[in-house]
Amino acid sequence: MKRIHFFILLISSTLFSCQNEVKFTFENPLEVDRTDEVIVLSRADLAAKMDLAEGRLPVLKKADGETVPSQVDDLDGDGKWDELVLIVDFEKNQKLELCAELVAEESYPKYKKRTNLRLGIAQQDGSWKEVDTYKAIPYTEEFKIISQGEGVTWENDKIGFRVYFDCRNVKDLFGKLLPRMVADDVHTPEFGSYHELADWGMDVLHCGSSLGSGGIALLKNDSLFRVGSTDVYEYKKIVEGPFRSVFELRYSGWDVDGEDMEAVERITIYPGKYWFESDVTIKGCADNDQIVTGIVTSQLKDEPFAFKAADFQCIGTHGVQSLNNDELGMAVIVPKAEAGKIDRTSDINFFKLGYETVKEKGFSNIISETYYIGQKCQSGVPAKHYFFSVWGLEKDQWKTENGFKKYIGEEAEKLSAPIVKL
Repeated sequence: MKRIHFFILLISSTLFSCQNEVKFTFENPLEVDRTDEVIVLSRADLAAKMDLAEGRLPVLKKADGETVPSQVDDLDGDGKWDELVLIVDFEKNQKLELCAELVAEESYPKYKKRTNLRLGIAQQDGSWKEVDTYKAIPYTEEFKIISQGEGVTWENDKIGFRVYFDCRNVKDLFGKLLPRMVADDVHTPEFGSYHELADWGMDVLHCGSSLGSGGIALLKNDSLFRVGSTDVYEYKKIVEGPFRSVFELRYSGWDVDGEDMEAVERITIYPGKYWFESDVTIKGCADNDQIVTGIVTSQLKDEPFAFKAADFQCIGTHGVQSLNNDELGMAVIVPKAEAGKIDRTSDINFFKLGYETVKEKGFSNIISETYYIGQKCQSGVPAKHYFFSVWGLEKDQWKTENGFKKYIGEEAEKLSAPIVKL
């Protein structure tokens, strides 16, 4: 795993002055307060203003000496950090001046974890070994669950997600009642069944043969092709930290209507958000093909919704549809300029019709029971979307569709008007 440093430096305001330090100024362009806002500074941003001495790492502080929570990330694996990630609260229209200085690498203590990432592989003694890279069992071989929680899990202090690490490649989710990180403990004897309600939460979603909570497909000639049953399905951890965790799912040998394609999905999760960020890159798609992201509808009793918010097109569902028989909301937002077809698949059970991809799970690779949105696909170019989910048991606001929509709209506005570096 790449080397990452987490830090907090406490300096008395009586000993610190911003006057002689390197300064960065940021502005909140909106008339709303913003909590847990993410600011990313590149190594070049820092190098333009200060000498990045070897063995020392940047710390940003407010004028009173308070350290801004942050982490430095090595994204390309060359042993040097590439980006500084800051977590900052802003009042409406606030301008904030931060001062940068370098601190000895060994002086940086750790922050409490607010994001987490894990792929654990089964060992002979029954334990799970965390890995940073791994290839799933080829779909041509006998189906076998080899991973903890059946797949890759990523989470923050609000919610958790997982994707099956096999040819199903369906995304699932954990509702949370506590800010506890659970991915490391799933499927251990002490943890209990995640299908049953516990103090931390539970698995709240039934996926079936749908796209689950944000699974990926390609829309080609009016047909949907799941990113699954590929020759190669590989996981690669990019970075795991208290304020940002990033990984990639890499696919090759993907047969799409007789054409051989490749795909990469890079997923990023931050603290304090009820969503994750996904960048999907497909090589080999035609200009009229669309990347598709979807939401399972198997338990949905109410009609799905769609609306525009700031720079985004949103689709979503809300209702009593969780495995705990309470309210669950899921949504996808896609940039309006890239948004494509919005539709709903049939509810046909293709497995019962003989299209049996995984007999042990009653799973068919043909997508059904899914509400989806398309997004322009340009070969080799990443397409970004955000997947949201909320659980009514966790917060009263999530018990109503309007409460969920309000949150989506607020987040879409913030994503459309990021914090400005002056």
